[in-house]
Amino acid sequence: MTLKEFFKKFHTPIFQSNEKKGGLSFLKNYNLIVYTAILLISIVTYSTAYKSIKSQKNENAKNLEDFLNSKEFTKIKGSFFDTFKSPYLEFSYKIENKDSIGKILRKFRISDNEIQKIIAGLKQKKLTNIYAGRELSIVLKKLENGNNTIINILYPINNTLSVEIRKNKGTIEIKENILKLNKKEVVIKNTINSNLYSAATDAGIEPNIIIEFARIYGFEVDFQRDIRKGDTFEIYYEKFLDDNNVVRDTGKIIYAHMNVNNREINLYNFNDKNEIGYYDISGKSIVKSLMKTPINGARLSSSFGMRKHPILGFNKMHRGTDFAAPTGTPIMASGSGTVTRARWCGGGGNCVKIRHNSTYETIYAHMSKFARGIKEGKKVKQGQIIGYVGSTGMSTGPHLHYEVVVNGKKVNSQRLKLPSGKILKNEAREKFELERIKIDLRLAELRIN
Repeated sequence: MTLKEFFKKFHTPIFQSNEKKGGLSFLKNYNLIVYTAILLISIVTYSTAYKSIKSQKNENAKNLEDFLNSKEFTKIKGSFFDTFKSPYLEFSYKIENKDSIGKILRKFRISDNEIQKIIAGLKQKKLTNIYAGRELSIVLKKLENGNNTIINILYPINNTLSVEIRKNKGTIEIKENILKLNKKEVVIKNTINSNLYSAATDAGIEPNIIIEFARIYGFEVDFQRDIRKGDTFEIYYEKFLDDNNVVRDTGKIIYAHMNVNNREINLYNFNDKNEIGYYDISGKSIVKSLMKTPINGARLSSSFGMRKHPILGFNKMHRGTDFAAPTGTPIMASGSGTVTRARWCGGGGNCVKIRHNSTYETIYAHMSKFARGIKEGKKVKQGQIIGYVGSTGMSTGPHLHYEVVVNGKKVNSQRLKLPSGKILKNEAREKFELERIKIDLRLAELRIN
């Protein structure tokens, strides 16, 4: 029905007036006509437009499909992707045990001639060491003969140093990249509930700082027997962070505090005649001729004195102290001196004997193995690792048998009264007091922040 036919059909009833109702009926009918006309025009217009758009869409889609399937587009596409096919290859390689630079590069089809040049350059700079678990970033270029050539290799030596190998105009260049770090001083304290290590790690202190803290206090505190639940500690030390605020390294301990069984021990870092040490508030060094225990994290399993021998079964004098610890736990020299024995000692298994001076000697037995370089005649420093816990010789389980010899006589190391460390005097004492005041002021500032 057209719009014209519509009006013809409804002409009479719509316009037939009723005099009694006046003009109101006509106006209502007139409004209805207008609204209806507008509605019909809108419907017709929309329908026409929709058909036109749909038709245009179908036509455009068909034209696009025809173009994509055309020979002309296929040629353009092939040319485009050929242009962007790169001869360069990029890899990330995780170093495995027993890997070497040469072995790794051969996996990536680098020529032996190029490998030898790289190895020679690394040897010259003393940078041949690589470490399992770390990742190499490698960029290579494919050659026509099927081999690859180096463009760039980057691998980390440690948290702050990396080595870069690159080819520049056919020449192999090797350089060290040192990461620029920002120093930050921090103060961390905590309460001990079970042991020092757990309390320190819970507080977010890095492992090497914990080890150094234990070494410093090892002259004064027996961490297996002196520590009580509720004892506290505080460490003021240096951290080094990269631009992403990630801790890359740690520095020195500037100040340390322990409250051990209601005994306060405060220690300050001080450099006296180029020798860094830790001194108490009166300027007395914490360092003694021997450490109380030459091993960290061990349990006292057998004391000095008479006991029933665990293997022989009869009572016998035990002239040392046994520390039970897992196989492989590092054993430290309890004092500086010269190694006089590093060999098999019968029932003592692998053992080391150190002469510290004319008065003191120490013996370490049942080791699983000696530390690298430890042999008779070798000079060692206090705290240096000399071997590792084991169960060699006459032993029922992994432990360290430790003896202290004073003037040729074996004594109880746990009851031995050692002479105090040196005391700073005169000019050194004055410098120490100034340094101690600076540390206390900075410490107070950091505690507030």
